[in-house]
Amino acid sequence: MRLAGLTMYDLEPVRAATDAWWAGLARACAREGIADVPDQLWRGGQREELWRAPNLLLSQTCGYPLLKQFTSHLTLLATPVYGAVGCDGPNYCSLIVVGADSQASTLEDLRGGVCAINDWESQSGMNVLRYTIAPLARDGRFFGDVTVAGKHQWSIAMIARGEADIAAIDCVTHALMLRHDPASVAGTRVLAQTRAAPALPYVTGAGTSSDDWTRLRAAVDRALADPALTTARDALMIQGFADLSLPDYGIMLEMEAEAAAAGYAELR
Repeated sequence: MRLAGLTMYDLEPVRAATDAWWAGLARACAREGIADVPDQLWRGGQREELWRAPNLLLSQTCGYPLLKQFTSHLTLLATPVYGAVGCDGPNYCSLIVVGADSQASTLEDLRGGVCAINDWESQSGMNVLRYTIAPLARDGRFFGDVTVAGKHQWSIAMIARGEADIAAIDCVTHALMLRHDPASVAGTRVLAQTRAAPALPYVTGAGTSSDDWTRLRAAVDRALADPALTTARDALMIQGFADLSLPDYGIMLEMEAEAAAAGYAELR
């Protein structure tokens, strides 16, 4: 059996919607003639294991690690269009979040503070924040400390508890939390919005045949048009899919390069 996993926005409050969306995608895949479609989503461990699996049928990844580590393992399939604040067509951004009682009115006001990130390989939580902070850094440093929370939700929780001063949060994650679990963002506020980049793409394994790639892409459109999946799509804020290419994601590497050129190669 092949593997499928939609781990990037698999928040607990929308897990049922994610499962319903996959059930519809799986039906669409079967109708397009794809064999060995799994009934259930993979939730078995580190998502990097899934992205390297030779029998991967469908997943969603972050564009930054896709470009940096996984171009030999994954093939771009389609880019979701989300209806979240901060999204524009197939592009998304990060929201820079601080404590609700923070006195900061600009990023400069956060100099020397504690930054929480979800992952060092994250576009939304690290790369775009590094790019945003680079012009403000002095001698390659801006923050007093940078700590890895592990997930965007945990970065927000750290800010709410007063353990961190700032985090860059994927705007889709933030919108899902705000809609489905508003208590999870209590005690925080949005200070600023970052530069946009292409949203987190749907991908398939690099070993997927061209015929199956075509069937998969058709299955995504079939599921998008399925009225039985309206509730699940709405819960996940999925409004459509766009056909982008890897070069479209190159803006993420441009952000990395511009930060390095400004003397801020590391977020610190």
